[in-house]
Amino acid sequence: MCCLFGIIDYGHSLTAEQKTRMTSVLATVCEARGTDATGIAYNSHGKLTIYKRPLPGHRIRFRIPEDAQVIMGHTRMTTQGSAGKNYNNHPFLGSTKEGVFALAHNGVLHNDGYLRRSLSLPKTKIETDSYIAVQLIEQKKALNPDSLRYMAEQVEGSFTFTVLDQRNNLYLVKGDNPMCLYHFPVLGLYLYTSTEEIMRMALPKLRLSPKKAVKIRADSGEILRIDRAGNLTRSQFDDSHLFSGWFGPIWSYPYRGTKRTAIPTLSMPDSYLEEVKSVASAFGYTPEAIDRLAAMGFSAEELEEFLYCGEL
Repeated sequence: MCCLFGIIDYGHSLTAEQKTRMTSVLATVCEARGTDATGIAYNSHGKLTIYKRPLPGHRIRFRIPEDAQVIMGHTRMTTQGSAGKNYNNHPFLGSTKEGVFALAHNGVLHNDGYLRRSLSLPKTKIETDSYIAVQLIEQKKALNPDSLRYMAEQVEGSFTFTVLDQRNNLYLVKGDNPMCLYHFPVLGLYLYTSTEEIMRMALPKLRLSPKKAVKIRADSGEILRIDRAGNLTRSQFDDSHLFSGWFGPIWSYPYRGTKRTAIPTLSMPDSYLEEVKSVASAFGYTPEAIDRLAAMGFSAEELEEFLYCGEL
């Protein structure tokens, strides 16, 4: 459970100080989903810069250059690869024949080792599961919707990726993990965070009104590309493998108050719950314990809050 966040100032309406403050605000509110490390990527004077530290967002002193048009950010909760080794933290650097790129990931991948062996990908000191996405893109020697489609269809687990190239194209590869994207057309501005709840927390601190924003829909299986002029285009990938191991029937539990009543329904389990289970051990709980709470009727969102806050 990490958090993606970012700013696309295609209207060039923000000063360096404003972008710095906005980045700091977003990184701080995104601590709700990760405090082990914080990182950003941006282009300045034709060079892609990645700045990351094994610190929570509120402890990072950002300095965003005047000409940085896109800031791609990530706050991390460690699931694989020590955050103390900064090379394990997001964003990650990759390269193709077209230039370098930065990639950040929210989710957990479980077939990274298999892909690295079966595709004979280079060994790396980076231990984080997310890095396999960089290697898959590099294998195609290009960063475009086709290589991103290939990557998204190879990895298994839960994910949403953001990828920034040197031409200030930002790609959002939307899997089964959440993503909230707002467009402020009057300002020439896009903002994104992993969840709408975090976006709603950030907007008052940014002195922005949601009434002036257009919420951009992003569905699982979509690749959104926002270019430096603010133009948004979409392409698709096959996301059926994300759900291939899921089957019903299962039990869903409407709940309010102290009494919980089980009502059988035919549905598929939420990958969000699988992500909660994958990090539960970091808080002293087993996946089985999370399953038991889910069987009592607690939602994945409530269980995540329980892990972080210790109460339901």
